[in-house]
Amino acid sequence: MGKNLPVPTFDGTAWASAPRLRDATVAIVTSAAIHRAHDDRFSAGDTGYRMIPSDARDLVMGHWSPNFDHTGFQIDLNVVFPIDRLHELAADKVIGRVAPRHYSFAGNQPDDVSTIRLDSGPAVAAELKRDGVDVVLLTPV
Repeated sequence: MGKNLPVPTFDGTAWASAPRLRDATVAIVTSAAIHRAHDDRFSAGDTGYRMIPSDARDLVMGHWSPNFDHTGFQIDLNVVFPIDRLHELAADKVIGRVAPRHYSFAGNQPDDVSTIRLDSGPAVAAELKRDGVDVVLLTPV
């Protein structure tokens, strides 16, 4: 299916230099459709996102495909969303600090991701910038 999708072209290439990791603020952005238990669930074709506070642990994985194995996440959320590992890295001074907020998208998109590319993706990028995030750990699921 993917081989027939058009490839976007861009006028320029964005580039940003990050500080050293020991000085960086790090956030997680995942495509695991994770959300808090009381948040709206992800639905089929949902191109929105959910904000996850750094201290939230009441997380649910919203992938609805019967082919997707949730076992690892159910045993340890860090398999998909390594938030505790980030806090350990900050405590050990490997990274500067953990961002106060992280973001989740539903990665199981059927075909048109233009809304993510042009709307919800840039909205999350703006939120990350407001939080002073220097580095994003992407966890594609």
